[in-house]
Amino acid sequence: MDLEAILDVMGCKTRRDILILLTGEPRFVSEISKELEIGQKAIIEHLKAMEELGLLKSSFQKIERGRPRKYYDISQKVEIQICIDRDTVKMDVKGDDFSKLQEIEARFSLGHEDVIEDLEELIDRYDKAKKYAEILLMEAKRRRNIIKLLEGNIERPY
Repeated sequence: MDLEAILDVMGCKTRRDILILLTGEPRFVSEISKELEIGQKAIIEHLKAMEELGLLKSSFQKIERGRPRKYYDISQKVEIQICIDRDTVKMDVKGDDFSKLQEIEARFSLGHEDVIEDLEELIDRYDKAKKYAEILLMEAKRRRNIIKLLEGNIERPY
């Protein structure tokens, strides 16, 4: 899940309020609108943005009278880690590394053929993550060698 998009969603108090409301149970638009005292049109726009991001899922449920209602629910656990100190600013989305791949696989197994672009984007993200991990590993090894050098546990290379 894209960190920038999550931060954008979480930067809006109305969207945070919607997510908090949905932690209790799935709800439909007019329930959310009434509870938060916000117009249904605005609620629908917020729900659409969060559903497109993958934070929410929707499903239709039949009611005794009338047409089915569209209920919204939180789709997955998303954990964000933000670390700010004098030397570092780090932000990361924590969670299942393969949840997006599994979601694409499920869509494909249900007969959806529109997964190629999603898979290409996911592979690109995995490639970037691998490159970042390799850079981080090199930096960790470099620091370890500097510490050993300073402690006198390693001979100088010259």
